[in-house]
Amino acid sequence: MGVLDRSDPEIGEAICREELRQRSNIELIAAENYTSKAVLEAMGSVLTDKYAEGYPQHRYYGGCSEVDLVEEIARERAKSLFGAQHANVQPHSGAQANMAAYLALLDQGDTVMAMKLSHGGHLTHGSGVNFSGRFYRFILYGVSRETERLDYEEIERLALRYRPKLIVAGASAYPRIIDFERFRHIADLVGARLMADIAHLAGLVAAGVHPSPVPHADIVSSTTHKTLRGPRGGFLLSKAEFSSRLDEAVFPGVQGGPLMHVIAAKAVAFGEAMRPEFASYQRAVVENARILAAELQRGGLRLVSGGTDNHLILVDLSEMGLTGKEAEQVLEAVGIIVNRNAIPFDSRPPQVASGIRLGTPAVTSRGFGANEMRRIAPLMVKVLTNIGEEKAYEEVRQEVAEISSAFPVPGLGP
Repeated sequence: MGVLDRSDPEIGEAICREELRQRSNIELIAAENYTSKAVLEAMGSVLTDKYAEGYPQHRYYGGCSEVDLVEEIARERAKSLFGAQHANVQPHSGAQANMAAYLALLDQGDTVMAMKLSHGGHLTHGSGVNFSGRFYRFILYGVSRETERLDYEEIERLALRYRPKLIVAGASAYPRIIDFERFRHIADLVGARLMADIAHLAGLVAAGVHPSPVPHADIVSSTTHKTLRGPRGGFLLSKAEFSSRLDEAVFPGVQGGPLMHVIAAKAVAFGEAMRPEFASYQRAVVENARILAAELQRGGLRLVSGGTDNHLILVDLSEMGLTGKEAEQVLEAVGIIVNRNAIPFDSRPPQVASGIRLGTPAVTSRGFGANEMRRIAPLMVKVLTNIGEEKAYEEVRQEVAEISSAFPVPGLGP
């Protein structure tokens, strides 16, 4: 029994149950992953006790020599990993990274172009319920109804019509390659700045399995979890000319003291991403997604855009008479974890949705490969085509337990 179990058994027990849940379920949420033991250790370190408002060598508190070193290491590793001129590793999340980027590049009320949330964008890309949609005027672009892929000609027409000050390229539920070079061309046509949000793609970009936005974008925002396999948090990259205004936008613009224990964990994750095996892992993530997508199609499911080029898959359930909410709940009941998600031109509200979003980063971190993808897809199809059939559910639960038991969760051990 550990200290937490003795001092606060209610929380200790909840954490133990979560550990059991992670071990026994198949995690297919595209935004989730498993950190290494080293990342977990850094997050649970004494650095959580240190307040370090400001930046290395320019803090507002004493006693910062060691945390200065930690943050400098994190910044240098981020720059090296992505080939960037400047990095800021202090954002607490991807949303705050985006807020800081907007603050650095825009004035309140400025016009911005970004991807529609319903077509795969993010809340911070102009949703009316988010700060972005309240503080700035967003012109939203989407995918073609015919191809369900980004329509760059339409994006260019919108840019020429509305002359935005900033164009945001990036998504949270788009299964295809994003052409950042084409976005740069469009931005240059109208004299706009270009920001790329690679919260989902960061690991793929770092490993060279997705084109990098760094040569093309003025500012790049991201998270450190998801495909990058680090702690929950955000970071920013930019060209040197934006370094001062970007740093000022993060602190004191949108944040106070940084989370030094998380920055240490970010540094560890950046270091892990520099190793050759990380590139092999990212290639496996993409290959697993490709195989899973093909097997789901073989089972009769319709995939938005017909497949995937990256780590995620968007399944359209509308022809099956199911909602995303129903599918999410029934799959979780058998130990397969996904999230409901809107599909392009969805007729249902986001809380219900007509699709589910799948991703392979977490299962690939556990060591799942092609064989496991070929086992998981029929299990999902079996559940979704036998709604209410407890016998089918129990058969799937047994197979999920068998698969899960063979693959330890990284950071937790056997």
